[in-house]
Amino acid sequence: MAAPFEGTIDRAAIIARIRNHPFSDDPVVRRRDFARLFLGDDAAMAAPTSVDLAGTDGTIVYFHGGGYSFGSPQTHWRLGHGLAERTGLRVVLPSYPLAPEQRWPAQLQAALAAVAEHPDPLFLAGDSAGGHLALVTALACARRGRPLAGLILFAPNTDRTGRSQTRRRNNPIDPMVDDAGDQALARQCFGDRAPEDVQVSPLLDELALLPPLYIEAGREEVLLDDSLLLARACRQAGGTVTLHVQPDGLHMGQLWAPWWPVACASLERAAAFARSAVQAADSLRPV
Repeated sequence: MAAPFEGTIDRAAIIARIRNHPFSDDPVVRRRDFARLFLGDDAAMAAPTSVDLAGTDGTIVYFHGGGYSFGSPQTHWRLGHGLAERTGLRVVLPSYPLAPEQRWPAQLQAALAAVAEHPDPLFLAGDSAGGHLALVTALACARRGRPLAGLILFAPNTDRTGRSQTRRRNNPIDPMVDDAGDQALARQCFGDRAPEDVQVSPLLDELALLPPLYIEAGREEVLLDDSLLLARACRQAGGTVTLHVQPDGLHMGQLWAPWWPVACASLERAAAFARSAVQAADSLRPV
């Protein structure tokens, strides 16, 4: 499988690649377009089966982003490998149903089934729509009495009720996401569910139920406020939140590791959070 880059790259090279790889409006073709963007121009669209990267001392279940319409464990394999390498934890990238063929809550049901297969200590993680899925799944786990070691979110979708200012302000400068496209993908997945539905906008849910949380987003992302609002609300609910806003970050920028140093640094920050949470959990175990 041909990789899109060799050696070290910068932000300008990534933006040029994004602009040279537009996405089709057809869901099936768009999935192929997305795979080629991140896997290389000669990449064949692999079947979206789960990817499991071995490790010890705990598990990260990572849900891939892609607006609930595209993306797969294969497109996010390098990101998962980067986390496994930096944490020493097992990293699992499960597949889940994609819209418009299957709508919510099929994605949540698949996520809960995936989580049930793994023992503690367990982290959930994800980017973009995958971050939304990790967040909603973490809340569902808490209600079912399943404690998590932590939650790692890269620019998650958290609110669709109009609270965000960056959906408008950053719309002209985010090369990866535009608000209209994001809203269209949400309609494909959630149908006529109200924006105030806590499974659509988990920002409105009982955030005190969440485990320690790591959130990262780029300063120029359309979804920046989705992250900032979540961090503030979690802290107000008494939660433990580590927030990082990357000045030159890009939406789904972590997928450009190992070539982009900014992506590698992002994975290292998330890994440091996970390692610290595992150590904290170990200190509480009876001797």
